[in-house]
This record gives sequence, structure tokens and C-alpha cells, in this order.
Amino acid sequence: MPSSKKGSINRRRFLKGAAAGAAALVGPGVGPGVGPAVAAEPAAAAAQAPQARVVTPLPGPGLVAAETSPPPPRADVYTTDRPGSDFMLDVIKSLGFDYVAANPGSTFRALHESIINYGGNKAPELLTCCHEESSVAMAHGYAKIEGKPMMIMAHGTVGLQHASMAIYNAYADRVPVYIVIGNIADGAWRRSDVEWTHAVQDPAAMVRDYTKWDDSPISLRQFAESVVRAYKIATTPPMGPVVMVADGILQEEPVSEEDRRRLHIPKLSQTTPPAGDAAAVGEIAKILVAAENPLIVAARSARTPKGLQLLVELAELLQAPVMDRRQRMNFPTRHPLYGSGNLASADVVLGLEVPDFWNVTHEQTPLNRMGMEIRPLTKQGAKLITISSMDLLMKSNYQDFGQYSEADIAVAADAEATLPSLIEACKRLITPDRKRIFEQRAARYAEVAKRIHEQDLQQAAWGWDSSPITTARMSAELWNVIKNDDWSLVSDVVFQSWWPTRLWNFTKHYQFIGGHGAYGIGYGAPAAVGAALANRKYGRLTLNIQSDGDLNYAPSVLWTAVHHHIPLLSIIHNNRAYHQERMFVADMAARAQRDVTRVDIGNAITDPNIDYATMAKAYGMFSVGPIENPAELGPALKKAIEVVKRGEPALVDVVSQPR
Repeated sequence: MPSSKKGSINRRRFLKGAAAGAAALVGPGVGPGVGPAVAAEPAAAAAQAPQARVVTPLPGPGLVAAETSPPPPRADVYTTDRPGSDFMLDVIKSLGFDYVAANPGSTFRALHESIINYGGNKAPELLTCCHEESSVAMAHGYAKIEGKPMMIMAHGTVGLQHASMAIYNAYADRVPVYIVIGNIADGAWRRSDVEWTHAVQDPAAMVRDYTKWDDSPISLRQFAESVVRAYKIATTPPMGPVVMVADGILQEEPVSEEDRRRLHIPKLSQTTPPAGDAAAVGEIAKILVAAENPLIVAARSARTPKGLQLLVELAELLQAPVMDRRQRMNFPTRHPLYGSGNLASADVVLGLEVPDFWNVTHEQTPLNRMGMEIRPLTKQGAKLITISSMDLLMKSNYQDFGQYSEADIAVAADAEATLPSLIEACKRLITPDRKRIFEQRAARYAEVAKRIHEQDLQQAAWGWDSSPITTARMSAELWNVIKNDDWSLVSDVVFQSWWPTRLWNFTKHYQFIGGHGAYGIGYGAPAAVGAALANRKYGRLTLNIQSDGDLNYAPSVLWTAVHHHIPLLSIIHNNRAYHQERMFVADMAARAQRDVTRVDIGNAITDPNIDYATMAKAYGMFSVGPIENPAELGPALKKAIEVVKRGEPALVDVVSQPR
């Protein structure tokens, strides 16, 4: 299939260019279906008397106008005193939230009104979402770029239930998300069956197993203290989501000026991240410096840009290769120490914020084989060392920590906070002889890294002109048009066979933020919108290689991006299937020697095929596609990027190969 000479890259140009790059809320007496009260009739008798059948007339012009015009002021429900929600907002503002994402709900209606009127809809600014799961996922992505939490609001029982999956993702990813939910604790104040079904005794109980802390304050004074405490807890490693309950009565009942003067907003005192014990750090340094083939395994070690710099410094000091688990941007992808080591030859393995270290160092029986066999991937006698804040927070029910790891040294501390002292301890121990050995090791790893990159380039060229479009070409074409920009990839790469991290040059902390945390589908699109929101003030070009199945969980977040003018380029990886599940079912069929041609049943997203470009247009977004001809991909990406650079979101629908 011919390829365009303009805006796209052919196979030969790709290989040549890549090789060069590698080098260099009812009034009194009125209610639904009830007329004016008759004063002479006792209430009990009126309740028991049979009612005549009333035929409701069709509305006349006056009624229509009354229904569609703003309601007259309700003087009986207003007061010159301010509602409790104004003070609640004062406390919230003291924490520096830029945004609050929410799907509207009556249990936080007073706080909603205070935000937009008393607070001027600034700091925080209210973001309109169409689903609570999207609100939390947006906050999840935002925090991984901005380094601080976004607030979200959810409506009582039902709102929190909607949000629960996204909260679990954030918990498993150790990301601070600040959740405020409305509730009416006192049953005497619940005005309808709706409020009874949407209120609860213990609001946060349903998510307590996968949040870091929660509280249900019964006074404004307690609310103030708990709100500040929750922020502190959420942002202290290991970070995680917190839930604050804003009682509806506390929100809506007036507070006199005298009472307000007695209220106080506590000062936020941030906790210093816990660093490793000095003696343990010194022992680790001795082992690392004496090692012949040390290997560093990083998963979420870089909380901030400084964390990335520190890991590079440690790796270069020891000339130790880094195995990046890609749960954050931990290490530059073109660095000669990136991915050039292996477990089999390592005599020391240092794990930094690795959630399931046992899984890294062991192999289990593949899916398509019977039984369960386990074998270590490290050689006999290899020293295993972990530095992880995960050891400071464990839950019983949701066990995302994996199997027990028999580490020789396990330091319960934040890896980023521990690295400076570990680096200094190593420096004091490195002799000229050890330094020469390290330099020899560096040359060997540089050759390995060069060979791996050359292999990746050759493999990326396979099926270059194929349709559906290969994930390698999709990644290469995208890199071709963004490589000179200040870009940020805010989607995971596992479903594209890791091609972006294999072909692109990742050097900055914000250029990659990892994935779901708990691998809960429906995270990708809203998290990308939240991350793009964080990137907006920096002028970065935000990119999202969006899985089609994931988008179908929460497509309405596209409207949120358009409505709030959040610039984001979404490239739909449209393989028309839940492909990973299709592979699992195929493995099961093959193992049982049954028909593997039927595995699309329940897994394929076809008949009809979904037109994501048309879907985006329905939400008011610029879109191109579906694109099946690979020669059309480059020009389409350029056109979409022009829109994004003007400050609006855009979508390119790419019909692609499975992975």
C-alpha cells in the first residue's frame, strides 16, 4: 500500500531516522398531587377520607411559562446568616485545591452553591463530570502530573458507589485523591424516600478497605480539623485516597457571625516523607558497592522530578542497570543503563517502591498450562533488598501487596526520601579500584542497550504498511510529529506492546505517569483528561493512546474535556475487542483442545463497529477517522495536533492491530 510522502514516514525513512536519533432543593401545605390544605378539616380525618379522582388539565401557555421561567425568590427559606457550607469552603480553600470535579448531587447542594457563589468558582473551580467514576479518575491522573490532589464531590450512597472502582484504582496506585461526599446522618432531617435511600449511617464503610483514612464530622469545628488532617494523611507516603463526609445539615443550616468568630481553620503541617534508617542504609550501600552485578528494580520510586534525578545518580554512580516496571516515569528510556541488566546474572537486586517484589523475582506456570509451579528467577545466593513505603500501610481484605517476599534487607520507608543518604553512603565506600570495575561494567551495558534498541527498530518495521495499522507504526508516526514538542504521554503502554517506551526518548518526569493501579478498566480516558488539565498551565502537549474498550466505560468524559477546554490528543487504539480477555479465552480453549475460532464471542466489540470519531463529534470534539490506511495516519495526527495546540481536545480514531 503506497504511503504518503507528506506528513508520514515510510519504512526506510523510519529506520534511518530512528537509527540517527539513537546515535545522537416544597413549600408549606404543598406536595406532589396535593391541593391547598382545608383549614377547618382535622389533619387525621383528611388523611383517612377517600379522595375524588382528579383529572389534570393540559398546561396552558401561562403554566408553560411558569415551568420554564426562573422560580420566584423563596423568602421563607433565606436568612441573613451564612450557611455552614461557606465555612466548610473556607477550610477547603486553605488547602490550595485548584479544582473540584463532580457530578451534581443534592447531598452536597449547599457546598456546590458556596463554591460557585461565595467562592467565586475559583480555587477550587468546579469541573462538571457526567459520572463519579470519571471524577475520581480525573483526580487520579491530575495528581500524577501536578504532584498534589484534586478534590472530588460525590452524592451520598449512590455517588460513592459509582466512584468506588476509581477509588480502588487510586488506592492500588498509591495516589492521593481527596473525596468529599454528602450525607444526611440524622433521619429526622431526611425529607423523602430519596434522601433515605441516598443516606447512610456510616458513609465511608463501603470504601474503607481501600482508602487511607475517612471521617464523618458532627460539628463544623471537627470538620475543619478533619479536613486538614485528611489532606495531610493523603499526601504522606504511602499516599492514597481519603474520604471526608460533609453532613447536609452542617452544610445548610445557618451559622451566626458570633459562632463563626469562634471557628478556626487549622494550619496544615505537612509530614516529612519517612526516610530509611541510617544503619540499614549504610549496610545496603556496602552490599551495592561490593556487588559484581547489581540490578535496580524501580516501579513507583520517582514521586517527583527529583526522584528521577536521584535514581539516575545512583545508577550511574554504581553503573547498575535499571529494570523499570513502568508504574511511573522512573528512568530515561534511552539511557544505556535502562533495561540492560537481567535477574539471572544479578548478585544483588534492589527493589524501589515495587508493589509485588515477589512477582518480579519469581516465575509461575503460564496460563495455558495445568497446575502451579514456581521457580525463582534470581540466581542462588543473590541478595534481595527492598525500600518501600508500602510496608507502612497494609490492608487485610484487599491484598494488593502480592506474595510474601523473603528479602535480606527490607526498609519500610519512602524510596525517594531515602536515596540521598544511600547515594552519599555509596560515595564514601567507592575506591578507585571499584570505580574502574564500574566503568568496565558501564561499557558492557552500553553495548547491550544499543543492541536492544536496534532490535526494537527492526521489529517495529514489521508489517509497516499493514491494515489494520500496527501498534508499532501508530507509536512511530505519533513520535514523528511530537518529538520536537514539550510532550506528556498520560496513558499506559502495555496494550501497545510497550512501543512508545521502546521507540520514544522519555527523559522528563511528566512524560509518563503509569497506568491504572488496580487495572480497573474505565480509568484511561478520564485520567488522561485530568492529567491534561494539570499539563494545561504548563503549555505541554498531552497525548493519550486510548484503548477502545476502556473508553466505552466512560465516554462522556470527552464532553467534560470539550466543555472545560482541556487540550488533549486522544489516539484511539481501536482493535475492536477486549483483546487481553480474548487471549485468555483462547488459551483456555487451546488447553482443552476446543474451538479457538469462537473466542470473539463475549470479547469482540464489533457488529456493529463503533465509530469513535463520530462519537467524539457528538460530544463537540474535533475528530478524524476511523483511519485504516497507515499512509493517512501521519497527516491526521498533524491536523489534530493543530487543534490541541489551539487549546481544544481532539481525537484520532485508528483501526489498529490487537497489540
